[in-house]
Amino acid sequence: MDETPARVSTTPERRTGGRRGRTVLMTVLALAVTGGAGWAVFQVTTTGNAQPTPSPTAGLALATAKVEQADVAERRLVNGTLGYASAYNVIISRAGVVTWLPAVGRTVKRGKAAYELDGVRVPLLYGDRPAWRDLKVGVSNGLDVLQLERNLKALGYGKDLTVDKHFSYSTYYAVRRWQKAAKLKVTGQVPLGQVVFAPAAIRIGGWDTKVGGVVAPGQLIFHGTGQVPAVLVQLSPAELPQIRVGDKVVVTLPDGKTRKGHIRIIGAVAVDGDTTDATESGAAAKSVAPVTIELTGKVRGFLDQAQVQVSIVTQQHKNVIAVPMTALLARPLGTYEVVVVEGSGRRRVPVETGLFDESTGMAEVTGDLRPGMLVEVPGDGS
Repeated sequence: MDETPARVSTTPERRTGGRRGRTVLMTVLALAVTGGAGWAVFQVTTTGNAQPTPSPTAGLALATAKVEQADVAERRLVNGTLGYASAYNVIISRAGVVTWLPAVGRTVKRGKAAYELDGVRVPLLYGDRPAWRDLKVGVSNGLDVLQLERNLKALGYGKDLTVDKHFSYSTYYAVRRWQKAAKLKVTGQVPLGQVVFAPAAIRIGGWDTKVGGVVAPGQLIFHGTGQVPAVLVQLSPAELPQIRVGDKVVVTLPDGKTRKGHIRIIGAVAVDGDTTDATESGAAAKSVAPVTIELTGKVRGFLDQAQVQVSIVTQQHKNVIAVPMTALLARPLGTYEVVVVEGSGRRRVPVETGLFDESTGMAEVTGDLRPGMLVEVPGDGS
């Protein structure tokens, strides 16, 4: 009697070792020819050379699929949290009493008030450099002047303004027009503390002071994030060599739908949690690295802090021969074969497996196969 091969029907679990002699734990369908009576179907769970156990299912329909030359990636599922990309801290530049703060969750954009100090609102302007001096005619050229002029231009007050590092009289008059429209004291100069700079619009995440509090220069007043929805995950340092900024991922949202994304930021390794509490409880502190994933396209029904699953590529082989995982027939000693269909004929071809791509259902194989060949796979029964 012929040996009974087993056809892989679900995604293999973690595999160890090389391509030969690996131990694979999976659920499979055993297909056997039974005295010319057709295909009998068995449900088996195999570890190494376990024997198939009969199942009541019978009459498995078969179909064919093409052998492909494709990129095959092995992925790891990790938990993530929906949030927003980028983190910002807003630091005050002069002393005073805080008389107004924006509501948590509100987004402050360019030209709008970021907070109020001594009854005067302080507008937010975009830029990477913090304010550090008064800007006025006669000040030395600098990147902070360039940053101010870019904002004046973007806000519509840059007519006849040359955007450079020089605070000219054109800059002076542009500042006056902006100050008048913003209901600020019209002076033509921007004293330290009249504006606050941040790289982009800020979604307020929380206050670090209170309305009525007295603040000093250098004090954190509130913190926030950008507006772009993102997924935040924590990875161990050992996993970092396997990923790079720009790597593509697939995110499964709370509603079950998936969105493509890419790794945008890989943060520095830090200790997760309070090390004092961990020591007292007998648990060792765990080092983690925060990773920010930017989603592609719009996310509808966004739920801040909702839990999601992220499929991250850990290995990838390009332009390899691949077949559907369901085409693989498990043989003894952890080996595999596929059934190649050529016209009305069929032949079994031994193969060695490489990476298994759970997102596409394809498996990397080496053997006497070429792209375009047809291999047997379970059909849908229709």
